[in-house]
Amino acid sequence: MNTDCRTCGLTELKMLKDLQQEILRLKKERDVCILAHSYMSEDICEVADFTGDSYALSVKAKTAPQSTVVMCGVRFMAETVKMLSPQKKVILANPDAGCPMAEQMDKELILQLKESLPGYTVVAYVNTTAELKTACDVCVTSSSAVKICKALPTDKIIFIPDINLGTYVKKQIPEKDFQLVSGGCPTHARMTKEDVLKAKAAHPNALFLVHPECRPQVTELADYVGSTTGIMDFAEKSDAKEFIIGTENAIVEHLQYRCPGKKFYPLSKDLVCHNMKITTLMDVYNAVSGEGGEEMVMDEKTRLAAVKCIEKMIEYGG
Repeated sequence: MNTDCRTCGLTELKMLKDLQQEILRLKKERDVCILAHSYMSEDICEVADFTGDSYALSVKAKTAPQSTVVMCGVRFMAETVKMLSPQKKVILANPDAGCPMAEQMDKELILQLKESLPGYTVVAYVNTTAELKTACDVCVTSSSAVKICKALPTDKIIFIPDINLGTYVKKQIPEKDFQLVSGGCPTHARMTKEDVLKAKAAHPNALFLVHPECRPQVTELADYVGSTTGIMDFAEKSDAKEFIIGTENAIVEHLQYRCPGKKFYPLSKDLVCHNMKITTLMDVYNAVSGEGGEEMVMDEKTRLAAVKCIEKMIEYGG
């Protein structure tokens, strides 16, 4: 029985490597660039041309020479790629991969907010749909939000859709008037102060690194607050040897590979984004081979209206 299990495991490993090699062959043959968000599994990241946060991936896609882009992430990310690279064919690897935060608000709600709060600038987290971006003034990422909100010529800001990120930014810029709307990432919002205290008690020598999409009572206990890429960079460069990771658990896995001499612990076993996890290596294969995925289609009027807030983000944040 044990021998059979070992043989089965070796066969599966060979099949995985074979599948990865076929994806690498196909993407070269079919002129495809693969983007993988950092929350993807390690086997997907290994075949990607670029991995990282959503907006950074969109910028990479813009300058990549390939004519087709496969996004291994969620829908709003594929939309952003299409907004910045309209001439390219953009495919979302798994059509069911959505983002609850991006889909929490609609354009009509934002237009009503703007009408009820005249003189306010609507700042949209990049984790929003293309349609929602058409009603917003400037876009931000988790790493650029403080910098851009500080740089805005207005002191009146409506921040959407993540109330936790908005609260974090507001604390850094107390001189400005922030109107926050209740919304956010259900995965990060599940984390509690009790989760942090439990993790710290289990790993007293570990630094706590957290994403600003978590609740204020969670981020207040952190040794570092930043984007997914920021968390990974901090952990790699730090002299510390142990870390509690307060973002999607895929980051724990990636850091374990990158820093084998260090120890990484998830804040909670429940810090899992099921929308991200729905994409599999077979989905990537099907998308690259032309047998799966969903091509992003966006009319030019919507694209031009939505991309304006990203252009403003570049203007104020670089």
